[in-house]
Amino acid sequence: AKAVKHLTPVALELGSKCPCIVDWLDSKRDRQIAVNRIIGAKWSTCAGQACIAIDHVIVEERFAPILIELLKSTLKRFMAKPGGMARILNAKHFERLSGYLEDNRVAASVVHGGYMDPKKLNIEPTLLLNPPADSDVMTEEVFGPILPIITVKKIEDCIAYLKSKPKPIAMYAFTNNERLKRRIVEETSSGSVTFNDAVVQYALESVPFGGVGHSGFGQYHGKYSFELFSHKKAVFKRSFLIEFMFRYPPWDESKIGTLRHVFSYNYFLLFFNLLGFRR
Repeated sequence: AKAVKHLTPVALELGSKCPCIVDWLDSKRDRQIAVNRIIGAKWSTCAGQACIAIDHVIVEERFAPILIELLKSTLKRFMAKPGGMARILNAKHFERLSGYLEDNRVAASVVHGGYMDPKKLNIEPTLLLNPPADSDVMTEEVFGPILPIITVKKIEDCIAYLKSKPKPIAMYAFTNNERLKRRIVEETSSGSVTFNDAVVQYALESVPFGGVGHSGFGQYHGKYSFELFSHKKAVFKRSFLIEFMFRYPPWDESKIGTLRHVFSYNYFLLFFNLLGFRR
């Protein structure tokens, strides 16, 4: 409302469900690093309570059991000490998140975690496997320590899945497949795409940050913040040396034809027209 009143440029940053595509990774080391970074982006600092946190994972059916076991074992190692993860912001958000898990259909999809402590506002890192697509946890931004894992027959099927959803503020993909990377960039729309890591793009002032479509508009960070709030004034200077009389009446077919070339940016035909050549 303030921006409208003063006609001030704005960047509108909205929430979204940031997807994370996890492709089959042949190297055990690559798989472990991917899991480390997924956990870091989802649970390590603010328990998933960030607009750019991973909202859900998309993975091939055959890789899902391996990914889940890796997530479980790594979470156990990373979260061994009490207080290893942030609390939920307040009671209102705790009730919202606990409400997701109280849905019987969602509760049936829990494959890890699910413990909640309303007094301390703590929710254990929780993994869901294929919760119902129409459940609240899959239609609303999670913004918490609950991670749905969605399986597809082939990893390429993620493209159609992503195109059917609102455009997120960030998209992540762990893959060594260059063709898949290219398809994600060219065929999907999001505020940003990060390959083989997550959330870290926010820390780079050389990378513009912002959403698209449902996730907002405008970009900021570093020079992009300066450009957002700067007006690019157009300045055009001419001399009196050359004058084009086709700009002025009286009109005839020659002048109208020349103007058509000007307005269609057809400078090739305009050049020949000015030389006196006609089609």
